[in-house]
Amino acid sequence: MIPRYSKPEMSEIWADENRFKKMLEVEIFAAEAMSKLGAIPQEAVETIKRKARVDVKRINEIEFTVKHDVISFLTAISETVGPDARFLHLGMTSSDVLDTATGAQLKQAINLLIDETKKLVVIVYDLANKYKMTPIIGRTHGVHAEPTTFGLKAASWYCEVLRSVDKLSFALETVSYGKISGVVGTMAHLDPKIEEYVCRKMGLKAEPVSTQIIPRDRHSIYFTMLAHVGAALERIATEIRHLQRTEVSEVEEPFTKGQKGSSAMPHKRNPIISENICGLSRVLRGYALTAMENIALWHERDISHSSTERIMLPDASIILHYMLVRMQTLLSGLNVYPENMQINLDKTKDVISSGTLLLSLVDKGILRENAYGIVQAVAFNARDNKITMEEACLKNQDIKKYLTVEDIRRDCDASSQFKNVDYIFKRVFK
Repeated sequence: MIPRYSKPEMSEIWADENRFKKMLEVEIFAAEAMSKLGAIPQEAVETIKRKARVDVKRINEIEFTVKHDVISFLTAISETVGPDARFLHLGMTSSDVLDTATGAQLKQAINLLIDETKKLVVIVYDLANKYKMTPIIGRTHGVHAEPTTFGLKAASWYCEVLRSVDKLSFALETVSYGKISGVVGTMAHLDPKIEEYVCRKMGLKAEPVSTQIIPRDRHSIYFTMLAHVGAALERIATEIRHLQRTEVSEVEEPFTKGQKGSSAMPHKRNPIISENICGLSRVLRGYALTAMENIALWHERDISHSSTERIMLPDASIILHYMLVRMQTLLSGLNVYPENMQINLDKTKDVISSGTLLLSLVDKGILRENAYGIVQAVAFNARDNKITMEEACLKNQDIKKYLTVEDIRRDCDASSQFKNVDYIFKRVFK
């Protein structure tokens, strides 16, 4: 991933240095297991552990000639270890090392993603509770519907971000697997105890039935869950983009000192973080599709998945990590304008109480269809003549037949819409 969208904590996990170190751990643990079984000398294992060094530059130099990354890795390690390097990689295939090392990297990556998502949970929790009863117009189809509160919007985000932690935890459980089972998974040249030992040492579980590789449905779950979390962030970002429009101006992204919004228009303060998050979420969805395409490989393995994973594993992980950090910045510094929320509520006056009036008429015994027509006519009259819904109702004889002045005033009071907000919050924030 390009540096612009990379944070060092995640980039380091997918750097060549860490990847080769994980591969070396796999080889050393395999050698340890073999020595415990009496297959290789313990002295050789001690020599390997003492002398083995990862030299990324040297590995890349060798690969330029041999065109094989694992052979290049083993050759470079052999150069530092000496003759005892012959005890490395015995009975193993490249994917034993690669897939097990990747499982360890995935554990590192997901744990970091979970940590950042939990930080976001706290930020959204605070936002929801701070604006629990702050009125804002609810919109459906982009049009004024009925009042809600900004706290309820944030509470909905809170629930989805909390579910994102669960999704990432599921992905962690799904991909935390390794395999040391040989070229087609039969363990023909390996004692099963070697796989058990290596996976335990790497903090992984052994794949129950592997071919030459770990089945790629596991990895597709990882990419799919990342896409889900990205979509959750996109939902928040899309809402903020709409609420920041000049015609709305109910919230606004933080705008730091010295920041500039446009090269041509000095007045601009654009929702660039939200737009950034929305764009990157599309990349994650693309990777999820490719990961599913990687599940169906030829027989015990081909490498059509390999090229895509070399790009996707680091990039998708780095992208989502970046998005999570950016969303933390956005929401922790979000400018919220309750006064503009009230102005927008007032634009449709109390016409948005039409649903409440409809139910009151039905409660008085009027057929719903007839009540709907009465209230719709009153609402359109209020809108067209720029008067309140209460005023229009008080002038309408059909409504006055059934509802008292007190009934009408009660139904046109927006605060009546929030009587169950406390109940919802108690259900969410147990």
